[in-house]
Order: sequence, then C-alpha cells, then structure tokens
Amino acid sequence: MPGMNLTREEAIARAEVIKNVASYKVELDLTRGERVFGSRTEVRFTAQAGASTFIDAITDSVRSIELNGKALDVSLADGVCIELPSLADENVLVIDADMLYTNTGEGLHRFVDPVDGEVYLYSQFEVPDSRRVYPVFEQPDLKAEFEFIVTAPAHWVVVSNQPETSVEEKDEAKVWFFKPTPRISSYITAIIAGPYASTRSSLTNSEGREVPLGVFARKSLMPYLDADDIFELTAQGFEFFEEQFKTPYPFEKYDQLFVPEFNAGAMENAGAVTFLENYIFRSKTTEAMIERRAITVLHELAHMWFGDLVTMKWWNDLWLNESFAEFMSTLAAAENTRFASEAWATFSASEKTWAYRQDQLSSTHPIVAEINDLHDVQVNFDGITYAKGASVLRQLVAWVGQENFMAALKVYFDKHAWGNTVLDDLLDELETTSGRDVRAWSAKWLETAGVNTLTAELEQDENDYITSLTIRQSYAEGYETLRPHRMVVGFYNYDGVSLTRTERFEIDVDGETTEVSEATGKPRPDLVLLNDEDLTFAKLRLDEDSQQTAISHLKDLDSSVARGVLWGALWDATRDGDFPARRYIDLVLNNLGKETNSTAVMVQLRNFELALRSYINPESADETRERAAEAMWEITLKAEPGSDNQLQFLRSFARLTRTEEQLDRVKALLEGEETLAEREIDTDLRWVLVTSLAAGGRLTPADIDAEREADNTSNGQQAAATASAAIPTAEAKAKVWQQVVETGELSNVVQRSAIAGFYQGNDDALFEQYTDKYFETIESLWRERSHEISTQIITGMYPGALPSQQLLTRTEEFLNSLGDDAAGLKRQIAENRDGVVRALKVQAADTL
Repeated sequence: MPGMNLTREEAIARAEVIKNVASYKVELDLTRGERVFGSRTEVRFTAQAGASTFIDAITDSVRSIELNGKALDVSLADGVCIELPSLADENVLVIDADMLYTNTGEGLHRFVDPVDGEVYLYSQFEVPDSRRVYPVFEQPDLKAEFEFIVTAPAHWVVVSNQPETSVEEKDEAKVWFFKPTPRISSYITAIIAGPYASTRSSLTNSEGREVPLGVFARKSLMPYLDADDIFELTAQGFEFFEEQFKTPYPFEKYDQLFVPEFNAGAMENAGAVTFLENYIFRSKTTEAMIERRAITVLHELAHMWFGDLVTMKWWNDLWLNESFAEFMSTLAAAENTRFASEAWATFSASEKTWAYRQDQLSSTHPIVAEINDLHDVQVNFDGITYAKGASVLRQLVAWVGQENFMAALKVYFDKHAWGNTVLDDLLDELETTSGRDVRAWSAKWLETAGVNTLTAELEQDENDYITSLTIRQSYAEGYETLRPHRMVVGFYNYDGVSLTRTERFEIDVDGETTEVSEATGKPRPDLVLLNDEDLTFAKLRLDEDSQQTAISHLKDLDSSVARGVLWGALWDATRDGDFPARRYIDLVLNNLGKETNSTAVMVQLRNFELALRSYINPESADETRERAAEAMWEITLKAEPGSDNQLQFLRSFARLTRTEEQLDRVKALLEGEETLAEREIDTDLRWVLVTSLAAGGRLTPADIDAEREADNTSNGQQAAATASAAIPTAEAKAKVWQQVVETGELSNVVQRSAIAGFYQGNDDALFEQYTDKYFETIESLWRERSHEISTQIITGMYPGALPSQQLLTRTEEFLNSLGDDAAGLKRQIAENRDGVVRALKVQAADTL
C-alpha cells in the first residue's frame, strides 16, 4: 500500500481496478469527546473481479472491516490505508473506525471559542484529507454519491453539501440525515458542525428554481458579519455566471460558512463553502480587504461549475480549477458588482505581482504542472496555479474573444457535467468556437515556464516625432520561449495637472521584435506604456524618458490600471537590480500618498517594507529605514482624515518604527495622548500599535497578557502571539522556538501568528543561534509534521530576514545534503534561498 503520499501511477492503477464507485454512506458520531469521533462508512463499488486494491483511511483505530458480508482482519489497516483483497464484480465495503480531530486545519478541525467555551468543527479536505474523516478512494476521478448521517450534541447545527432530510433526537444528541449528493469528488464534500449562528435568504436562478442561501459564523462573531453584503455579491455572481455559462447552478442550496483557524482564503465545497474568519471585520478594515472578500466569494461560486460540476481527472490540471475561478471572479466583479471601476487594477496589483514573483523563482513550473504525487500538488497551490494562470486566461480571452470563450464553456459543461476532464477537452471546444490554433497557444503559454520581458525602443527625428517604435521581447536564461501577446500600447502626456492617455494602439506582439507602425510620425509622448490595460503577462522595461516621467508623475496618471502597470514595472526593475532600491523607496514616498486603489496601496507598502528590510545597501540601511519611517508618518498626517490611506499608512508607520522618538509617538497614539483626525484606535489597530511597541522593547510579556485578557477572542489570541514573539529578548525568542519547533503545541493559526513575530525587532544578535538550529531540525520536522504545519515553519522560521553570504552558503550546503525523497522540502528551501540571492544582488546594485 502506498502510505500517505499517493502517486499518479498508483491512482491510475487503482482506477483500473475500481471500475465505478456508486456511493458512500458515511455515519459520523461527534459526541465521543475531545480527541476522536466515530466514523462508520459503507462504500458500494464495482471492480475487476479477483483483483486487490486499497482504500485510504487515516485512523486512530479500526473496529471492523467487512467486505461483501465477510469480516476481514483489522490488521489489513495500517493507520493510513486499508488493504482490500479478492474483490468481486459488485462490492459492498463497511468499515467502522475512530478518526482523530485535528488542530491543523486539515481533516476535521476542532476549535474551542475562548469567548464562550463552545466547540466548533469544520472539514477541510483538499488535497488528500477526506481520508481523515471517512475511508475513501482519495483521488478526484473516482467520483461518487455521498450520503452523510451525523450525530452531534443537541444544541449544535450540522451543515453538509446537501440539505438535511430530517433531524431526529437520540438520547442527549441529535442525528442529522442529509440527502445524497450528485456524483462529486471526495475533496469537495464537507461537514461543518457546532453552535453556529446563521442568516437565511434565497434567490431564483436562471431556470426558475429557488436556491436557499445561508451565511454562518460562530455566535461570538455573528454581530460583526454583514450578511447582506455576502448575499448581494452571491446574487450578482449567480446572475453573471449563469448568463455567461448558459448553465444553471448545479446544486440544491448554497451555504457560506465563516469558520475558525482556516488555512486558506476559502474552499469550494459543493453547496457548503467555507471561508477564513478574517473576512468578518470586527474593526475598521481597508477597502483592499473588503474587495478581496468579494473576489473570494465570487471565486468560490465560480468553482461550483468549474471544479465541482466538472472536475480535473488528476491534479496536474489543478490550474484549470484555480486559474479559471480566479479569472472569472475578477471578470464578474468588473462586469456585475460595485467594484467594477477598480477590479482589474486590483488584479494587476495583487494577482499579477504574486505571479511575477513566483515565476522568477527556481521552483517555477509550467501552468500545466507535472504532478507525480500528492506532495507535488500540495506545493503547487502557488502563484503559478492561481495568479499566472488567471493572467494567461485573460490573455486567452482577449485573443479568442470573450463571446467565443464563453460559448466553448457552455459546450464543455454540457458534455462533461458530473465527470472528469483533461486540458484537451477544453482546448477542443475553444478551437471549435474561435477557429484559432489554441493548441499552439497552449504549448507556449501553458506548457512552458518563465516570464518574458517587453522593452520599448524608440527613435525620433530632430523635432521629436517618432520614426520607429519597436517592442523587443526577451526571455530569462533557461526559459527560452517567446510568446504571442495581445496588448495595448498607450501614449501619455503631462498637461501640468494630469498624465493622460493621448494615443492607443492595440496590437499583436510575437517574436523577438514587433514594429508598432501606427506610432510612426506621432509626436514623442512623455510616457510610452507597453501593456496598457494590462491584458498580457510580461515584465516591462521603460525607456529612459518614460521612466523619468513615471518617477515624477506616477501619482498624476489618471488610470488606476495604468498606474498599476507602472507600479509593477518599477518594482520588477527594483527586484532585478535595474532600479536602485533607494530610488524605489523615494518613488513610493513621493507618489503613494495620492494612490486611490486600496490594493495597490497595500501591495506597494508591502514591497516598500520588504525593500527597506532586505534590499537597501547595508552601508545606508539604518539611515534609510529611519528616514523612511519618519516620511511615512508625515504621509499619514497628510492623508485624508478617516480615509483608507490614512489607516494603511498608519499601520505601515507602526511596523517601520525604529527610533525612540518614533516609538514614543506610537505609545502616545496607543494611550490617547496623541490622536489622528477621525481615526479611532479600535481593537485591531490597537494590536498593531501594541506589536510595534513590543518589537521596540517597550512592552513586557505581562503587558501582552493584559492586552490578551482585554481581547479574549480568537483574534486576540493570534495578535497576542505575534506581539509576544516580537519582544526583543532572548527569552521571548526561545519561547517561540520551543512552542513552534520543539513541542508543536500551537494550533495552525496561532503558530502562524507567533512565527510572524519571531524575526521582528532590530537586534540581529538575537537570531544568530537559530540559523544552525533551523538546519539541524527542519528535515525531521518536515517528515513528521503535517503539510500545513511544516510549510509554515520551513518558510516562516527561515532566517531570510537577515540575508548574508554566510546564510546563502549554509543553505546551499543543506540543499546538497537532501536526498531524492525530500523533493517537497528541497523546493521550499530553494525558494527561501532564492530570496537571499535576490536580496544580495539588489543590495549590491543599490548605488546612487
């Protein structure tokens, strides 16, 4: 049997033995205490007579196994799989076992609300974790109908993919009976249970059917949940997707549940989507976060068609699920919600920034990735699978036309409903509707890795009229592919007030050079902007005059999408060492105060803080960091009172504080001795200021404990973990190391929060001992802990915040020591290494 890491070959072999899985009947007993729950599963399936196979089941103990009425020895279960010998044509398998609750956000997660002591459960099964709740053939192509019967405490509610048919009392509990699902993959099944509160609504879909809607949250958070906004976005998404796909919503209901300690943004469980609780805003939040929630709501709804109704055959087509949902969510926001004016600017700032970064790591891969086993797929939930894929789909839609694209999807859904597909199934329909050679496009865009760079080369006469405008396309070493690009070239001129587009050329770029013939004879503009409107996926290099215009007048550009393209181009140049990091710092300080797109502000502040932390020439770093923090305070004071920008700039200032005077200012804000116009220091903002003071050495562990007692919530526990870890003492750092690395005692989100504070503080000597400790322990930790928990530690505890040649050498030595069976660990360490390489390169190039 394969153990935890199922390979693609093993999945193929099992699918040849298991001809069809008809149904699962899963009975769960959630009344057996804090550690385990009962799981009795009946599976009906056809198989190759006489053959043997296995079923996945991560168990605490197995009471009985019965195959076709015959009891099997429980020794056939090894705690991860159960061997199934001598199958018949028609099989009935019944397994009675105890499964384990988790606190890692995988399988069936158990959480105790510190506010009222209530227990809340939720499932998270993607990629391979339904096997932690019931025995299952854990691979996406073995679809089946799933019927759940759940025994739970009497005051709980239970939610699953389908509506309940009845609820019966049993002793001091209740038993919930749910309708069987349509044929779906196991990873999108769901069980959510606990004393959740809810708000109900409904809508009428395109076929005239009433679809019940529900929004759920913990009782202690329900007062903060703006369910009306969720319902409005959901209705807008239903309307848009059903119209575009010409395919009705495929499930009976649509519940959206905000659950504690969730690892991702959300999960597309069929008819029962789970969301990160951070999307419930108990304090003033940014428009960037509000818009991110909207995109996430639409993303998960898009999955009901692409991923749930039609599912990839194997995980190498994971991108089809995620890229499609990511693209469609932004398209829906842009065409059918209140976020229309900013949706694509937000996409440029967030998704594309993530994608460009991921595509320049040594671990980059084609969008259609080679997925050999479950370890491969777990590390491929990345910026290629989501963000680059979505960016490339936008290019594809621009190339074939949106009408043709949607027409292909209609046929695709009709042909493959409730089934599994591969990439070719979609390409077939796209070629038919568009008449274009989509496979040639796919070969260059989907099946190769790396990002191209586009550079504008201009020649002009003595009167500054253009005689030639050439777009030169290049590639990174090792990724020798030149791609076709459908894109817009914009000419912009500054009129003393605004930098405004005066010419627009929509062209096809292909090969090493492309002439923009329409530009010949035009006056040379102040700014030539390649990829205006951000249709294609490519890095940009500005010509010298355009770069100077951008530095001086980026804030005056009257298009948020165009500003996003420029912000991205100059950040890429900074990361590549072609634009000095200190010039980027000045670019942000001189222009970001006028930026109106909240996500662009958030992303540029994140980049700004990274540049200050890791990219500045060491000889100038301290002075630059102090100056930048002071300038950020001045920008905060100039921001519109009560505005989104004021909030974001204040948070950034708090994170950047270094001098005693700056810390005094933070302390005065926290204690109310100093105020900002129309800015309340609410609960979440208070924690930002507390963490700043903790990192500055102004607070003790007892001070943090007092703050936590005043905010005795899950959010408060997380914030306190970050603040405590930020205290710049050897004792505070040792405590985090012990809890995270040695004992592993923290839940997933509290661990993540503690890690976030570990490398805060300005005393680098505190961290010197942890480099060797990291490399001594990280391989065994990777092998022993779950994927989510180990990934947090591998990335978060790596000492990359202190880039040096010594760290680079130590990392290379460790990578060389790893065997072939540690591919997943190698990838994560290599990505850490890449950050150090880039930081050292950019530091060396930071000369003025």
